[in-house]
Amino acid sequence: MKDDMTDYALDGHAVRAHFERAADSYDSAAALQAEVAKRLVERLEMVKLQPVRVLDLGAGTGLATAGLLERYSRARVIASDLAQGMLRHASRRGRWRRRPLAVAADAAALPFGDGTFDLVCSSLMLQWCHPPGHVFDEVRRVLAPGGLFMFATLGPDTLRELRASWAEVDGGQHVGLFMDMHDLGDAMLRAGFLDPVVDVERITLTYNEVTGLLRDLKALGATNASAGRGKGLGGRVALTNMCRAYEAYRRVDGLLPATYEVVYGHAWVGEGRMDKSEPVPEVPVSLEWLRRGRKN
Repeated sequence: MKDDMTDYALDGHAVRAHFERAADSYDSAAALQAEVAKRLVERLEMVKLQPVRVLDLGAGTGLATAGLLERYSRARVIASDLAQGMLRHASRRGRWRRRPLAVAADAAALPFGDGTFDLVCSSLMLQWCHPPGHVFDEVRRVLAPGGLFMFATLGPDTLRELRASWAEVDGGQHVGLFMDMHDLGDAMLRAGFLDPVVDVERITLTYNEVTGLLRDLKALGATNASAGRGKGLGGRVALTNMCRAYEAYRRVDGLLPATYEVVYGHAWVGEGRMDKSEPVPEVPVSLEWLRRGRKN
């Protein structure tokens, strides 16, 4: 892994604010997010695990939460996210008699006891956490022996066309940087996970105009939150020049591509498997978190 990780640094307050503002518009632009959540849940078919307690970490509006509720009909499913606005939507997933418990929390400081969950899933959240090792440590802590961590995140090839187009305009950091899958695998090993596996696929969305991509990113809350980003918008002239660069060099078959590199990973805790025949227990949540919740 790089010794100097400052390029990956994020403004945590900006990340939360962006997603709070995007809570009501998110699903309208979340074609990629919905597809990745679907594929992530489908990957659970490859493992023999019947969890009692499941955490959807960085649940957003609950795209993966819905799949987890359906797949594990007897499990207690918890949706956790930094943005409470997102969780209002996630809490409505499922059927009226079986909704997820929604818990607002920082993924690097979870309000759950050690060994609470048998399965932690995270779909397209880790790219908003720096460094991800802090999140891996927390996931490792809240997973029970024999528990599974499965995630999808974005790799460094994501939005390469947009990044290259901005590079032709100025030297600013307009698009966030994402970690390589090998670095993520190494971080899982350092956190104490067993048998980490990572793989990658590329998904390309297409647009008629660059402005369509920019509108989607804003609706998703996926705008640049890098700590080293410029504080202004770059100006109308700079934006116009970026759009021209994107148009001139990237249009294929009449459409503009936007590439996403999706990194999938999973790893286990311990060597045994837990007995899942016991009744579903309550999920312990810290008193400190409950006090914070009453103040919000």
